[in-house]
Amino acid sequence: MKVSGYLEQAEHFKQVATMIADANTIAICAHTSPDGDAIGSGLALAEVIRNVWPGKRVTNLLADPDPVPRIYRFLPGSGTFVHVDDYAVDPDLFICVDLSQASRLADAKAVMDRSKKIAVFDHHPGSDQYWDAGVVRPDAAATGVIISEFCLNVAHEMTPTIAQNLLCALVTDTGRFQFQNADGEAFETAAMLVEAGASPSDVSLHVYQSNRLAYVHLAAKVMARITTYSGGKIAYSYATAKDIADAGVTLDELDGLIDFVRSIDGAEIALFLKEVDGGKVRGNLRAKTDHDISVIARELGGGGHAAAAGFTLDGTVDEVFSQVLPRLEALYPEATDDKTAGGATA
Repeated sequence: MKVSGYLEQAEHFKQVATMIADANTIAICAHTSPDGDAIGSGLALAEVIRNVWPGKRVTNLLADPDPVPRIYRFLPGSGTFVHVDDYAVDPDLFICVDLSQASRLADAKAVMDRSKKIAVFDHHPGSDQYWDAGVVRPDAAATGVIISEFCLNVAHEMTPTIAQNLLCALVTDTGRFQFQNADGEAFETAAMLVEAGASPSDVSLHVYQSNRLAYVHLAAKVMARITTYSGGKIAYSYATAKDIADAGVTLDELDGLIDFVRSIDGAEIALFLKEVDGGKVRGNLRAKTDHDISVIARELGGGGHAAAAGFTLDGTVDEVFSQVLPRLEALYPEATDDKTAGGATA
């Protein structure tokens, strides 16, 4: 594990542990549209708390009405999530997992606002601090790394179910250890989790090898539309609301489509847009170089990491694309403004 800042992190862990010990009711919640790191880290943290502090009333919350994404329902405890509309408690402690921007809590922000204390575990660049204690460490590959260290700090052991949830968190946020954040600490953490009983093959099977045929057909359409800009440095594709409805897929199944766009040879930045309910468009951004695309995501009201970020805007695919492309092209002022392959939006 990294030793830089270890003593400082241990002190923050101690502060959170004290808050947990003093609380009777604890709510754990991640960002809207939770990914594998958000789901896995939240479930693991809940089990750690139940094991170390028996008798606490711990609830994993979903920040928006959507259910747990299908590919993460194999995780231990995934069926215990409660939507915020069904949670009437004023918790003693609210723990934000995998986010440090309160705006990304969506409906769950109301629960946080009525909580007595707030803690945060996150690896995204932090906004203005609104929490009482916690760890925000952008150099961690995933929030799952931080929760792993918290578990060892307070419990001194790792159960197989905690390890399985945390391995999923780590594998998904490093893109199967293909992204720039897959550092030595990430591999050391993964090895420790596997030794504790986590199964890499189960994560791979459920997350990456269980696509429905309807999704594959939609993916083929998305791949056929891939277009490049700025001399091939920017790759782009999209899915309209009609595409999604015609295919019969759910929105949570679309998260992997950005990876097809990202895979284009020579492309340094990938953009994928999909129309969602309420006349909105959700955008995914990925970078394969040192360009910090989280800056652009934040300009658009979203957030994320330097190499992986997202946002949601009102409008159609065409309207949102016209807002995003100039920002991306500005990163390549000397590039030839060509558009190749794919095709225009429908």
